[in-house]
Amino acid sequence: MSDIVSTAPAPFRLPGRPAAARPAPRAFAAWLLVVAAMVLAIVIVGGITRLTESGLSIVEWDPILGAIPPLDHAQWQAAFDAYKAIPQYRAFNTGMTLAGFQHIYFWEFLHRLIARGIGTVLAVVLLVFWWRRAIPAGFGWRTVLIFALGGLQGLVGWWMVYSGLQFRTEVSHIRLATHLLTALLIYGTLIWTALDLFSLARDPHAKVARLTGLAVVAMLILALQLMLGAFTAGLRAGYAFASWPEMGDAWFPAGGWDGAATTLHNLVYNPIVVQFLHRWWAWVACVAVLMVAHVAAKAGARGPAIAIAATVAVQILLGIATLISGVAIPIAVAHQATGTLLLGALIWGGHAIGRRETAPAA
Repeated sequence: MSDIVSTAPAPFRLPGRPAAARPAPRAFAAWLLVVAAMVLAIVIVGGITRLTESGLSIVEWDPILGAIPPLDHAQWQAAFDAYKAIPQYRAFNTGMTLAGFQHIYFWEFLHRLIARGIGTVLAVVLLVFWWRRAIPAGFGWRTVLIFALGGLQGLVGWWMVYSGLQFRTEVSHIRLATHLLTALLIYGTLIWTALDLFSLARDPHAKVARLTGLAVVAMLILALQLMLGAFTAGLRAGYAFASWPEMGDAWFPAGGWDGAATTLHNLVYNPIVVQFLHRWWAWVACVAVLMVAHVAAKAGARGPAIAIAATVAVQILLGIATLISGVAIPIAVAHQATGTLLLGALIWGGHAIGRRETAPAA
């Protein structure tokens, strides 16, 4: 029997692909942080797009050919004529020149170009690491989920733009908030996954960090504040009162609450109420994130604790400055960018707490 040669076929393997897994958690984590930085960039450009009223300048959604801008005068004129057909142009921009249209087109085009770049980079990274069998065990499904969320974000973006093409003169603030929160969900998932991978690179036996109750509550409170910020931008509620801490000469202006509307309608659609909520929920968010910073510091994670405290302080100052300046674009964009950085710092702190709880006892 020992002389019998086995004729069983060898396992199929793609030519050139390693036969054994070669996990590279540190390199994979670094690339995920690159993608997270690109998401931060698109949030910043998205803020500029909203503040410059550029979001409806491109009235078509073409994921492939849309990456090529108009190349001659005839193409530019065709794009401008398409914009002239929507309500926003007829209501606010009837005297706009082609040069003015090119300015707003630039920001929306850049916004979409970065979105395509994010999808491309993430797809290439996943493909390369999969081919090299370098994705650590247990992380493949998470990265595929991130890629799927990216595809969903593209659909949500068009769903948002479409809301302003037929009857409205701007996009729906609810859809705008959905678009922003989906981007921030991707951003947060990228950072948390990268932190898990860095832990794995330091210790091959490390477990993924647990999402603790405190971190969940703080993230939900901050998410609500970010949603209110998107509502404020979408409803142009920031222009309602350029004073702080009072709104005009009162903490809440007389007549600001619409008694003829429902409570839900006031909370979601009334610009004065939305600005009021955004002002004061900020302090609830401040306390929540500082609690995470405190617990992270006690766990020995001084880096994320300092990052949370610093970014929340800057964010509050920028929020006040945005109001007092009458929503100056550079300040308002910095406010949105810092809010995103605060979320990243909070995730860092929450991860540090969760990692401490999953670490084996000394």
